[in-house]
Amino acid sequence: MCRSDVKQAVLAKNDGLAAELRADLARQGVSVVNLLSSPGSGKTELLARVLARAVEREVPVAALTADLATENDAVRLARSGAPVQQVLTDGLCHLEARQVRARLDGWLPADTSVLFVENVGNLVCPAAYDLGESMRIVLMAVTEGEDKPLKYPTAFGSAHLVVITKTDLAEPAGFDESAFRAHVHRVNPGVEIVRSCARTGDGVGTLLDRALAARDGTLHRPPLAPHPHGHHHPAPAPAV
Repeated sequence: MCRSDVKQAVLAKNDGLAAELRADLARQGVSVVNLLSSPGSGKTELLARVLARAVEREVPVAALTADLATENDAVRLARSGAPVQQVLTDGLCHLEARQVRARLDGWLPADTSVLFVENVGNLVCPAAYDLGESMRIVLMAVTEGEDKPLKYPTAFGSAHLVVITKTDLAEPAGFDESAFRAHVHRVNPGVEIVRSCARTGDGVGTLLDRALAARDGTLHRPPLAPHPHGHHHPAPAPAV
């Protein structure tokens, strides 16, 4: 079996487990929000703010956070008052559906309505793995460069929502938001782009509202959304 065949077999197995997990959680009234970004995008601090806002609003949420090592992010997120668990990936640069299910078994509170999953900081491997999510959010800090959607079209092309983080640094970073938005819409036409800042709280309420709306199936349909049988289309080549 060639390398590409092995990869497809691994992805197919993951997709099957993800479909089962999504169906099981749906029966429990739980929707999953998968958060993808590069390292250093600020997604942990922003998620902490979202969880705290949910607790304030008495919305029953929970979170899984993944890293190769340390439980630092779980400690940070738990300060929100929401139930949190850490997943250590044992060197894997992404989460897989089997790891999510294993961590949820016997832990997920019965009244949970939204489970946030903070994936490993990486825009390559995690984009290929369905975690049984109802919604995929891709985040990018203003310090990362406007052309990132063109460099990582699979991640941005599979997003139900795109979030700009650290907007308080946009001016000193020389961030060209118009160019970024144009690049996002080149690979994912029509996707909503939300501005956020964990420091000021900008966008926190919007993110929570969008996650709650996902429970009702109110979602943008990205071009690289998984098929009912699991796989994604290949990423389109960005126009030049």
